[in-house]
Amino acid sequence: MEITDLPGVGPAMAEKLNEAGYKTLMSIASLSSKELAALSEITENKALKIIIEARKNIDDLFSSADKVLKKREKVIKLTTSSKEFDRIMGGGFESGAITECFGHYGISKTQIAHQLAVNVQLPKDKGGCEGKAIYIDTESTFRPERIQQIAKAAGLDPDKALKNIKVGRAFNSDHQVLLAEKAGELIEKENIKLIIVDSLTAHFRAEFIGRGTLADRQQKLNKHMHTLMRLADTHNICVYVTNQVMAKPDQFFGDPTEAIGGHVVGHASTFRVYLKKGKKGTRVAKLVDSPNLPEDAIQFKVTENGVEDV
Repeated sequence: MEITDLPGVGPAMAEKLNEAGYKTLMSIASLSSKELAALSEITENKALKIIIEARKNIDDLFSSADKVLKKREKVIKLTTSSKEFDRIMGGGFESGAITECFGHYGISKTQIAHQLAVNVQLPKDKGGCEGKAIYIDTESTFRPERIQQIAKAAGLDPDKALKNIKVGRAFNSDHQVLLAEKAGELIEKENIKLIIVDSLTAHFRAEFIGRGTLADRQQKLNKHMHTLMRLADTHNICVYVTNQVMAKPDQFFGDPTEAIGGHVVGHASTFRVYLKKGKKGTRVAKLVDSPNLPEDAIQFKVTENGVEDV
């Protein structure tokens, strides 16, 4: 059964849903009536009827573990250009997942973003995905000149590397959410294999001030993260997000640094990497959360050529 067979879903609505990445009964069935109503510009009552019908026609809600394993075989590992960094990540940044790097300003979060935007274009035998990147820039930190430098060092045509990166400048949180939703339309048309959001929480942090707005901020951020999660899973692409940090005032021992976004970002990110300064200008990358890898930490450096081993 196709989504166009659902009562109330005509060609125009199906096209809107397809563009947003909702192409299967399962994807429709997993939506809330509010989300479907907003996507399709219909009432919530009509949306609820469509969702109920979609749920009635789903045969398999569960997959056997061997099928999950087969799906995992399609996972691609995107290199960071540091063998040690790749090692603690199980071979590189994983497709079908969200990898979050958090740390203080000037700690190389954006440098890694630029490196990945180039590396995704590399052949698979060199740790790439032979694809293009979407770069959602929220803090005006994207630098095409840096892309050219890294691309040249990687043996790629600098000008071609720039053309393979689609940059969207987000001016507020609503704009950021819209860019992520519109990314679904570009993925198949442009062979997108990587989405970068740099930085994930900057606008949310600036716009939602005070405890009274915390619930609204977290709800909106949660929806944004789930959009990215859906894109990663549906299209088997890599999603990399950078995140800001704050100091926990009630922590007296150990490192008081904590990522912005709380449990919403923490639970939605598949892999979480804490970046901090090392000795002699190096950087330390510590894998602090993963579904299948142990905690580990390594040193790397950033040079004119990009991310490298120490």
